[in-house]
Formats: sequence, structure tokens, C-alpha cells
Amino acid sequence: MAFRIGHHPNNLHLHLASLWPGAFATMNPEFVLYHEGRDTPAKLVRGEFDIGGTGSTPPILAAASGLSVSYVAASAPRPANGAILVRKTSDIESITDLKGEAIALVDGSFLTYFLAKQLGESDLTLADIRRRDMAPGPSRDALKDGAVAAWVAMAPHLEQSLLSGEFRVLAHCGDLIPNRSLFWTIDERGISRAAATDFAGELERLGKEIAADPEKAASLLSTGGDEAERRAWTRVVSGRNWQATAADDAVLREQQAEADTLFKHGDLPARLTIETTSNKEI
Repeated sequence: MAFRIGHHPNNLHLHLASLWPGAFATMNPEFVLYHEGRDTPAKLVRGEFDIGGTGSTPPILAAASGLSVSYVAASAPRPANGAILVRKTSDIESITDLKGEAIALVDGSFLTYFLAKQLGESDLTLADIRRRDMAPGPSRDALKDGAVAAWVAMAPHLEQSLLSGEFRVLAHCGDLIPNRSLFWTIDERGISRAAATDFAGELERLGKEIAADPEKAASLLSTGGDEAERRAWTRVVSGRNWQATAADDAVLREQQAEADTLFKHGDLPARLTIETTSNKEI
């Protein structure tokens, strides 16, 4: 029986795995393409695949909706993977200047947590700004046209947009949040502990292979065959930490901290308890 792995373009680990020769070969993989990481819970419920990869926020929202989430693996932290951008000519100079302003982001992704943490550092909450849930392309256009005051951007759109010289960084993600990719499932998919261990091991092996050959990864990701696109992907791949390991209690404590923050900002209807691996059976 095939082990079905969901992948979408914003999770480069699994998206590259779907293109990388021999990735997860020991697990008889079937890669299932979908386009939006926030759709992961619904697709897991429908049984379209067995495991997916997203930022830190979708599994928290899935658990808050009543699903039995199991964390399988996690990437290394990615401090350069997100930033708040404003127009280069904008009068906005600090996070406090965002109060009352419209901000574009993929809401419900890790960008929501990043924004909440940044606002909290300035004694603001998510209720103090106006969120505009927009895909990266429309977000960039809205910021350029002045329809929003800021855009919470993620890689690779972040790097690509900064090259234009039209925007500047108001705040980097940095160490404010762990900003990991998390690889998770729900209990209904019936993944065994052995399969979870195999998945984490294969993910770790893939990460090492990608890090050792970023040019190969860039070529696989360059869909248009354009040399500038390939060079841009090479920069993205080379600048990323591709380490991945099995999810441990340290990762789950990070998830608990995020859940507490989202509850404080009003994005969760009730407090959520993230179970540790010692208490959670896959």
C-alpha cells in the first residue's frame, strides 16, 4: 500500500521530495499535490493523503477545531523565512505605526503567529490592526498600490519582492518565533509509530541531500527554465537550513507557546493543550 504524502508549493521540503529522485523510496510514496497549506486538515479528514507539511499554525487551528493532531517531524528553525514589508516611501517606521492599518498576509499560516508576536512586543494585539487574507502575489500588488500599509511575507516571495527595490523590511522574523515546518497527521489516518519513525528518518536524509546539492534542487524548482529563476532558487535553497528531525517535546512546547499566544489574541475560542510525545501515541 502506498504511503500518501501531501505537498504544496509553500512547503519546500515535501514539494522538493515530490521532485527528488528516490525521495522516501523505502516507504512506497505517493505524492499528492495541493495548493494551499491551510487546506491540510480538511484533506487529511477526507483521506486524500496520510501526512502533510505546513507552518506551525495550521495544526494548532486543526486541534482547536477538534481534530486529533499528531506531530511526526519538524524542520530546523527558519529565522529568515518571514518579514513584515512596507513600501520604501512609507511613513511607517515602527510596529506601533501599524495600529489601525490594513495588513496583508496568508491568515491562518505561521504569518499570523509572527504578526501576533510582533504586535505583542509593542503592546498591541491582532484586534488593533485590520487583517487582509491574501495570497502572496495579490499581497505584493496591494502593498505596491497602497491598498494595504504592510505585507507579512514569506520565502521565496519575500526575497523575490525585495529585489525590486520597492519595499523595505519593517521587522524580520528572526528569533521571535521558531518558524519551523511541521509534518503532521491526524489519528484517523492510522499512521503507525514505525511509519512515523521511517518518515522522520527519510525526511532527515532528504534534507542532507538537498543541502549537499542546492543547484540540483534549484533546477528541479525552476519550472520556467529561466536562468534568473534558477539563480533565485539557488539563493533560497542555499540560504535555508534543511535539517529535519522527529518531533520532540521541545517542539511541542513551542506549539503550546503559540497556542497560548493565539488564544491571548483572540484567534482560538478556548485554551488548547498540546500533548507531549510521552502522552501521545501515534
